[in-house]
Amino acid sequence: MTATTDGSTGAVPPRAAAASETDGTVPVAAGIHEAAERAVRRATDHLLARQDAEGWWKGDLETNVTMDAEDLLLRQFLGIRDESTTSAAALFIRGEQRDDGTWATFHGGPGELSTTIEAYVALRLAGDAPDAPHMARAAEWIRAQGGIAAARVFTRIWLALFGWWKWEDLPELPPELIWFPKWLPLNIYDFGCWARQTIVPLTVVSAKRPVRPAPFPLDELHTDPDRPNPAKPLAAMASWDGAFQRLDKGLHALRKVVPRSVRRAATRSAARWIIERQENDGCWGGIQPPAVYSLIALHLLGYDLQHPVMRTGLESLDRYAVWREDGARMIEACQSPVWDTCLATIALADAGVPADHPRLVKAADWMLGEQVVRPGDWSVRRPHLPPGGWAFEFHNDNYPDIDDTAEVVLALRRVRHHDPERVEKAIGRGVRWNLGMQSKDGAWGAFDVDNTSRFPNRLPFCDFGEVIDPPSADVTAHVVEMLAVEGLAHDPRTRRGIEWLLAEQEPDGSWFGRWGVNYVYGTGSVVPALTAAGLPVSHPAIRRAVTWLESVQNDDGGWGEDLRSYKHVKEWSGRGASTASQTAWALMALLAAGERDSRAVERGVEWLAATQREDGSWDEPYFTGTGFPWDFSINYHLYRQVFPLTALGRYVHGEPFAQRPRAGAKGSA
Repeated sequence: MTATTDGSTGAVPPRAAAASETDGTVPVAAGIHEAAERAVRRATDHLLARQDAEGWWKGDLETNVTMDAEDLLLRQFLGIRDESTTSAAALFIRGEQRDDGTWATFHGGPGELSTTIEAYVALRLAGDAPDAPHMARAAEWIRAQGGIAAARVFTRIWLALFGWWKWEDLPELPPELIWFPKWLPLNIYDFGCWARQTIVPLTVVSAKRPVRPAPFPLDELHTDPDRPNPAKPLAAMASWDGAFQRLDKGLHALRKVVPRSVRRAATRSAARWIIERQENDGCWGGIQPPAVYSLIALHLLGYDLQHPVMRTGLESLDRYAVWREDGARMIEACQSPVWDTCLATIALADAGVPADHPRLVKAADWMLGEQVVRPGDWSVRRPHLPPGGWAFEFHNDNYPDIDDTAEVVLALRRVRHHDPERVEKAIGRGVRWNLGMQSKDGAWGAFDVDNTSRFPNRLPFCDFGEVIDPPSADVTAHVVEMLAVEGLAHDPRTRRGIEWLLAEQEPDGSWFGRWGVNYVYGTGSVVPALTAAGLPVSHPAIRRAVTWLESVQNDDGGWGEDLRSYKHVKEWSGRGASTASQTAWALMALLAAGERDSRAVERGVEWLAATQREDGSWDEPYFTGTGFPWDFSINYHLYRQVFPLTALGRYVHGEPFAQRPRAGAKGSA
């Protein structure tokens, strides 16, 4: 059954298959193994054909049109916007508009106010008239939702750059924040790495409060054009929100009395921090938002467009552009070559590609060259830990991440390399770094250790997405799986990770997915890790997970989960249109749990085989990845290829790491 979402928050989740259809008692149908083998061959050929000559894979990373709108607004602010870029961006933005005039943040999702405002403004820059039918529909919807005044802070910052909103009506971000010691609450290292890279340059922008002449008014987006910036009432003083709102009022008052020399020194310190973190290719952290705000901040501090920092920064932004056949230009928020390459390597190994295949060796060579061997921001909390991780992107030595490092190690273990000593040294560095990044609760976050302060998310400024990096089940599972494969299943640090995972299991048997959607991803990550680490498939936690996965299987045999599960857990947990990647995650968990001959697995394999396209790929318009749960969603275009190939390969050739239960094994950790 396919989910029927009408784009509103009242969409109804699809009905899962009845329990009697997935009770594991129906024998595997004749021909399913042959169909799986055929699908594996076709998917293998397709994936091998997509490998770059240098050895890496990278699929498009699709998010939402705010990336494209903000790219145009940046170019307008810097005075470098040109007609060809504007037209191509506008073509893409128009193509993403929904019938009701809005823009969503994920395929099939509801209209989102801030995204719609930014898209509307970008199209105004492109010359679309406000009385054009598609623009009038958007403006009417925006006003009905409260207008610009109801938009998130980041959107209103962009509008303030052109005088469409007052700086005085935005939360204050003092640049003196850069001087806070790491033990003081709200120092920049209390924020997740993606947030701190954005906040530091925005402190400069907030201090300068620039206004470029607006090319047109936006009165049509205000509910009351005569009073466009209505004051919001304060929350109760005894509440966290009320306390931080009053703190913000105090910072606004403090702005008037801070000596100019102090503020200049703070902005210079912020500029040094920004420049020190620029990568060799000109980007910042390998992601688009910090680059945009860093360029604005440095420009305000006197760096002209020909300065090497500015010039290479602008050049790096062009590399986020994906040009489509129809002439449209889509901006990626990030690029994922390391992540895509390690997942593709694992998928091909699971599919039966020989370990010494030249393509796998080429991929291993490229991954070995991407290991980060110098300290980054993570070393603020771990100053004595030697480096050795891998980042997500082409260039991001400041922010390697724990998830990529675990998966790269798993990928390298699947390749028979001509220089095994080099591989062993790289793996040793990666394992040591991951172990050193374990948080005090026994689990792992994505980029930092113990990045769990309660305060950053309370700031009035932080009204969009997650700004801290606490441990998550999916990242912890990948590390546990990697440590088990490295022979460290019984290491006390691994056991602490396992205990944390067992304690985090939801009452229904699933696990929350931080970086993938959602409970299907979390469960698909944790079960293979637990079995690889030696938990028997009869363990109660694994049986509960199997029961839950069977209960949410769709009538068509696949699995899917809509992003609404992040907001409406009960209605949407494990519910959504079947997708190739989410079906694969469910199958990976069931196969690791010893369910190869179950009816649920058979039906899932049948769905993947039946929905594969002639060229060996799968279609997947749905967003199954996340940057911030609900707030910022991602469609990784290679997920639809690597995960189905992994699942089908494990169905055909066997699950590579799960340890089968021994006679008399007890169901305990």
